[in-house]
Amino acid sequence: MQNRMSRPEFVALIAMMFATIAFSIDSMLPALPEIGAELSPGDTNRAQLILTAFVLGMGVGTFFTGPLSDTFGRKPVIYAGSIIYIVASAVAWASSSLEVVLAARVAQGLGAAAPRIVGIAIMRDLFSGRVMARMMSIAMMIFTIFPAFAPMMGAGIIALTGWRGIFLAFILFSLISIAWMGLRLPESLAREDRRPFRAPLMLGAVREMFANPTVRLSIMVQTLSLAVLFTMIIMVQPVYDVIFDRADSFPFWFGAVALVSGSASLLNAAVVVRVGMRRIVTWSFGAQIGLTGLVLIVAGMGADLPLDLHFGVFVAWQCGVFFMAGTTLGNLSAIAMEPMGHIAGMAASVIGGISTVLAALIAAPVGLLFNATLWPLAVGIFAMSVIGFGLMLRMGRIEARQFP
Repeated sequence: MQNRMSRPEFVALIAMMFATIAFSIDSMLPALPEIGAELSPGDTNRAQLILTAFVLGMGVGTFFTGPLSDTFGRKPVIYAGSIIYIVASAVAWASSSLEVVLAARVAQGLGAAAPRIVGIAIMRDLFSGRVMARMMSIAMMIFTIFPAFAPMMGAGIIALTGWRGIFLAFILFSLISIAWMGLRLPESLAREDRRPFRAPLMLGAVREMFANPTVRLSIMVQTLSLAVLFTMIIMVQPVYDVIFDRADSFPFWFGAVALVSGSASLLNAAVVVRVGMRRIVTWSFGAQIGLTGLVLIVAGMGADLPLDLHFGVFVAWQCGVFFMAGTTLGNLSAIAMEPMGHIAGMAASVIGGISTVLAALIAAPVGLLFNATLWPLAVGIFAMSVIGFGLMLRMGRIEARQFP
């Protein structure tokens, strides 16, 4: 890579690969009413299945793209996934049936898993340890910032071309990504390091991962960190609308919070080499416990506090939740991947698949508990943070025994 691509360019490319998921989900939000009215006029709520269909395909793809990249190489699998993504986008653009659009969205998710998961494996091929964590944290900044602006981008595309234009934007985005990779990034996995795609070898790799206590704990904590983030994302719009009556200004507040909290990844990149990944994650969960505890106190006081003060505390807390994502997710991925360099593709798939699916299963029922107060959101995040903090302390004790 050193002869063809600088580190900043490499991080930018990986960040664009990561952004494929966020762009594919969040830019669709403004389009759902129009899609429902055109393709499902009898039940416009069915349009929301467009989001879950994509996540379903992505979850399935996550488990296979990594192992396939261990066998065939990183770039061929990204090319194949991108072709599936582009073809599915074209089918959705041309479809006049919601059922066909949903099937295309499942295929889109399947294809989009390739750049996201294989991108992590490429990073592990080329870097390791705290250097990897530093570069990962910069790339992960897209994970926390891009979703805030994707709905605005989607709304702009709809205004110019209608909802079908979003699928053309997906095609353009993917073409730029794979052209950039193809021209500038060499293959990172040598042929002699590739593993045959055989079930016994795959099961052996999974057993090896879960036999490592640090990898096990990092997957559990990453699940909780994602669950905290997903829970906030699921419930934040109803909070702005129902509790604070600020639905009209919600996109602007959300964007401002994302800009502020995006600095977390830059801060992490600046200090992780000196401080260490585990300490930063532990401190982040500890800080989240304190901040969420403050929100619980404010929620308990209720009408005794001015609504504007209540709102200010919530916005600060929202920043804290997004900030925590920037200081934990990249570090936890690096911790889990560090001992798994020889099976990086498989490891990236298992870690990403398990943590994402379990986090969604945790966040979804918490979101359903919304009752026009902050209690369900705050109690849920407080409990997840306490558990995550405890697991990180356990990881620290294991580390102390391994490196006395």
